[in-house]
Amino acid sequence: MPNAAIDIPNLLYRYADAIDAADFDGAADLFRHGWIIAEGQKIEGSKNIASMWQSWIVMYPDGTPRTRHLTTNPIIALSNDEKTANCRSQWTIIQATDDLPLQPIASGRYNDQFAIIDGAWCFTERNYAQIDLVGDTSGHLKQQLAEEGS
Repeated sequence: MPNAAIDIPNLLYRYADAIDAADFDGAADLFRHGWIIAEGQKIEGSKNIASMWQSWIVMYPDGTPRTRHLTTNPIIALSNDEKTANCRSQWTIIQATDDLPLQPIASGRYNDQFAIIDGAWCFTERNYAQIDLVGDTSGHLKQQLAEEGS
């Protein structure tokens, strides 16, 4: 039986784990029943979503982006029928490379939608809703982030 209190946070953490391992196909598969909203664009389809991350993220010789995506403070709101949910959460990315010491590089918020599909909770939408704080992302992103309101 699906349990929103466990299953939804686990989806948040599986996403972070896959991105940090550079498993973009695995991360994109989490959105097989939905899409991602990024920079005002709706990106659908596992191949398109994985390609988006590949075009954004700097990779290192060990095959990873040398990051840890920390997802915190999930606030889950279930629909009345308990078959869909909204979850707002916060994210912080930390990174260490040969050239940069361990440091937080960015922080912001996700706004996610979920539904029970085929008996399990699934992402139906992830909105990269807001970037709150930006540090040195030069070792992580191929293009620099802009803070909200910049």
